[in-house]
This record gives sequence, structure tokens and C-alpha cells, in this order.
Amino acid sequence: MTHVSVRRGLLYVSIAATAWGTGGAAGALLYRTGGLGPVSVSFWRFAAGAVMLLLASRLFDLGRVRGLGRIVVTGVAMAVYQTAYFAAIAESGLAVATVVTIGATPVFVAAGARLLLGERLGAAGLGSVAIALTGLVMLTLDGGSATFSALGMGWALLSAAGYAGVTLLNRASTDEPYATAMGGFVVGGLCLLPLALAQGLLPSGDPLASSAIIVYLGAIPTALAYGLFFAGLAAVRATTASVISLVEPVGAAIIGVLLLGERLTPQTAGGAVLLLAAVGLLALRERRDSSLPS
Repeated sequence: MTHVSVRRGLLYVSIAATAWGTGGAAGALLYRTGGLGPVSVSFWRFAAGAVMLLLASRLFDLGRVRGLGRIVVTGVAMAVYQTAYFAAIAESGLAVATVVTIGATPVFVAAGARLLLGERLGAAGLGSVAIALTGLVMLTLDGGSATFSALGMGWALLSAAGYAGVTLLNRASTDEPYATAMGGFVVGGLCLLPLALAQGLLPSGDPLASSAIIVYLGAIPTALAYGLFFAGLAAVRATTASVISLVEPVGAAIIGVLLLGERLTPQTAGGAVLLLAAVGLLALRERRDSSLPS
């Protein structure tokens, strides 16, 4: 795999998180125009992402799949955290599921990175994580009704654990990131297929509109985003990458304001500022540490 600098790794992870922020809006459009359930949307997302990366690999030689066992574990974990997240939404609502899932992920990643990879956060890193989680709560729970459910919390924590596992597993690997993403999508899609068939696999309504959304969902917030995220993990600490990923709801909030007519409240704006500030602090720390002599 081509060497990735820390600066480029931070850029890759930031682009991936921004692209993920558009995935929710695309998925919501597909629910509306295609009449699909969330698991079916996830299946089409993985299937389209795998096809996009397969085509890209033919054109640009993005590397070959290696380490079949790790690919299978990555794909199964991706399917688990997608399905568990949707189950958490059904039990506890979108706001609580998002806060618990996305908020617990950097905590799990930080603990796992310390135990398995020997990564140290330090006081500044822990403070940045705390600031980011505060901003996430402010951004996501602004004025919303919170429905707390023990089962919903369990699903959300399972989703966070699955995402953390994917992050840690691929941080420890030096294999080709785009081939890894493609293999993960194939395995994840196969895992989701039986549930998607039970839920209703084929979209209804305008087939052209549904197809266009599926192509976008597979290309940008899936193939591009996961490929860049895995590539960025080669250069950036796992915890830093997971905190940068928290900007996903910031992007979703901006899309909601600009395109969907949603209201930007002072609490939402403050939460977004805190999140971005924490990400900036961690990025500066990552670049500073990389420049120190080893």
C-alpha cells in the first residue's frame, strides 16, 4: 500500500466523515421515493458500494483483496452495526440512538486502542474526546424528545462496538484499503440480504429516481468514504479517526438547514462548534506528534 502521511490521513478521514453526513439524507430520500425499509437501504448501499469499488479497481488498480479472515470479520461487523443502529432507532428514537451509538464509539475505540494497539491519548486527547461528546449531545438532542429504552441502549452500544471493531481491526492492518472496503461490502451485503428480502428488496415508485439515489449512496458515502477512511487509518490514531468521524452529524445538520428547511438553534450551532473545535485540536496534536523524532 502507498504510504499515507499524517496530513493526508487526516484529510482522508475528514472527507469520509463529511461524505457520511450526506448518507442519512440520501437514505431518507430512498425511504420516501422507493418505499424501502432501513435494512434494504443498507443492503443496496453495500451492494452499490461493492460494484463501484470493483469498477474503480479495474480502472485504477486499487489493489487486491488479501487477508480473507479479516475481510469476513470486517463485513460481518459492518452488517451488525448497521442493523443494530436501525434497531436502536426503532426502540429509542433517532436522537438517542445517534448520541449513544456515535458517542460511545470513540470511547470504545480509545479503550481498545490503548489495550490492543498501545496508543496513548494523554490528558489533551481525553479532553478533546470529552469536548466532542459534549458537542454531540448538544447537537443531536436539541429540543428533541428522548425515548430511553434499555433494549434501545443495548442495540446502540452493540452498533458502537461493531463500528469500533472495524476501526481497530483496520487500523492494525497494512492491506489495501479500497480492496478491504470492497470485500467488507460484499460480506456485509450477503449478511443483510436475508433480512432485506424479508423487508422488501425492490424499490417501488419511480425506478429512475430510486436508481439515481442508490448510485449516489453507493458511490459517495459508501465506496469513497469507507475507502478513504480505511486509507486514513494507516496514518492516524484510531481514536483520532473516530472523533473526526463525529463531524458526520454536523454535515447532516448543515444539509438539513440548507436543503430541508430545518431550523438552526443556538444549541445546535454551539454543539457543532464544540465538535469541530475538538476535531481541530486532535488533528493539531496528531500532526505535532508525527513531527517529533521517534
